[in-house]
Amino acid sequence: MYKIKVNGSHTFDVSKEAMETLDIVETSTNQYHVLHDNTSVKAEILKTDFNKKTYSIKVNNNTYDVDIYDTIDQQIEALGFEIGATKQVNDIKAPMPGLILEITVKVGDEVKEDDTLLILEAMKMENVIHSPREGVIKSILVNERETVDKNMLLIEFE
Repeated sequence: MYKIKVNGSHTFDVSKEAMETLDIVETSTNQYHVLHDNTSVKAEILKTDFNKKTYSIKVNNNTYDVDIYDTIDQQIEALGFEIGATKQVNDIKAPMPGLILEITVKVGDEVKEDDTLLILEAMKMENVIHSPREGVIKSILVNERETVDKNMLLIEFE
């Protein structure tokens, strides 16, 4: 299932099967003819950012900014993180209930994106929680060997 967000405000859920049944013909580079419900639509891809999964598409002389979220992107967003740099993440919350095994940072530490912040044991598995961005650790609200609930605030950034 894909989540499609248009112009940052309208969200649609589209199944993979529905995407595969679209009648689309590429008429020239980045220009397409789409047949949907017996209606002919001309579409042109103006800009793409493959890594951020964002596109600017012109449909019948109207331009739309489109973000596409696949299942993994939706799970990441549900954990409180967002794709790319569109959101400034200021806190880390527990993605699931568990036990804090190790905290690898302290207040005032400067961290880079993907640095290890802590290790959370859940369902007999160790889950390494990484930093979603560069920043400075403002506060750590848990201790090692402490049990936490899902969505409990663990770490805050300045």
